[in-house]
Amino acid sequence: MFQSIANFFYVILYQPLFNSLVWLYNSVPGHDFGIAIIILTIIIRVILFPTSVKAVKSQRSLQKLQPKILELQKKYKDDKEKQAKEIFALYKIEKINPFSGLFLALIQVPILIALYRVFWDGLNQSKLSVLYSFITNPGQINPLFLHIINLSKPNIIFAILAGLTQYFQTKMLLPPVDSANIKDKTPDISQMMQKQMVYFFPIFTVIILINLPSALGLYWVASGLFSIIQQYYIFKQKKLETPKI
Repeated sequence: MFQSIANFFYVILYQPLFNSLVWLYNSVPGHDFGIAIIILTIIIRVILFPTSVKAVKSQRSLQKLQPKILELQKKYKDDKEKQAKEIFALYKIEKINPFSGLFLALIQVPILIALYRVFWDGLNQSKLSVLYSFITNPGQINPLFLHIINLSKPNIIFAILAGLTQYFQTKMLLPPVDSANIKDKTPDISQMMQKQMVYFFPIFTVIILINLPSALGLYWVASGLFSIIQQYYIFKQKKLETPKI
């Protein structure tokens, strides 16, 4: 069974991504490995765009709904079954799928694993022999980005930039604070956790990427910038759709 999963991963994810990266490397001016990674990142994010939009909208709506969820949790704290039913009824009324964000994350995990192997193998000359027959073998891939940065080695700048893009992505998803009522409200646990996540995810991102090839860091930065622009567009459109009273 494990072998079947490995074969599926190889054929469905690794091979198409690896061949796409090499084809882009062959096609971009100057055969810049970094530019090829950025273009591949954009292609992946465009493919995932419909799912990402639904996940972002659902996550933002879910966070805005936290005060009502907290009230239900307090009201039915002694009846967990009733509590769960009421919360899911609230999701249904508000037309929110609480699992959409998790679904997007689950999709991206195998893609990230495949990309790690793709970026690593792309720098290994022996791996270029497994290219599709219609993809030209470049013989060797130059790992330099803009003729300066070696993407085969770790780069603390890319790790920090990835952390910053992660920070702004998470920050944008937080619901706006009602400054008029903030003095009368005691911060609940969910709000405190949301604020902690704003800092936890960026720090965790930097720790992960600081020792990995900077090719993965470049992908993370490009993907993060795409997400920030995407979220800005979604929230702007939502404001325009909201009727003024």
